[in-house]
Amino acid sequence: MKINKTLIIRTLMRWLALLILKLTGWKAEGQRPDLPKYVIIAAPHTSNWDFVYIVCLSFVYRINPRIMVKSSVFFWPLGPVFKWLGAVPIDRSRSTNVVGQLIEAFQQQEELILAVAPSGTRKKVSNWKTGFYHIANGANVPMVLGFLDYRRKRGGFGPTIQPSGDIDGDMAKIRNFYQDITGRHPKKKSPVLVDSKAL
Repeated sequence: MKINKTLIIRTLMRWLALLILKLTGWKAEGQRPDLPKYVIIAAPHTSNWDFVYIVCLSFVYRINPRIMVKSSVFFWPLGPVFKWLGAVPIDRSRSTNVVGQLIEAFQQQEELILAVAPSGTRKKVSNWKTGFYHIANGANVPMVLGFLDYRRKRGGFGPTIQPSGDIDGDMAKIRNFYQDITGRHPKKKSPVLVDSKAL
């Protein structure tokens, strides 16, 4: 049972999320997409605090995203909590067809929101991984440009982009949006470039 599916707890958590955002000076920005299925790009990802704000914003916007998180953080007692909040453990040390599995999940479910951090890590990397794009393109669902801008203390939704199959052209639009978005640790912000790795 996911936390956002529990009415009473969901309501209490939304009020708690609003309180946390208010006390930290953050505000939600942008309109929640009125769509049953989409991939949220969660960027930039430079801090563990990103997960906290993503969860808070999820309650504020009343959405129930599945959030891809590296499997190494799913240790007791945090593992069950992460899963309760909708986190999906991803084992990057194994060669598994995560993209194919998630495309299939989109095809089988009437509603699914998947949040992916394309950098794949809090550390700065030379390129974004392209799994998020191949999932959206393969499942024929839009990509929503989610963001956490620590400079302005704003987080939420930016534009929605339907993948065209032209990854270079689509990434140019995505790069343009994120160029002025500042992570918690600006020096760790990864450039919006793509490589050949899926996830």
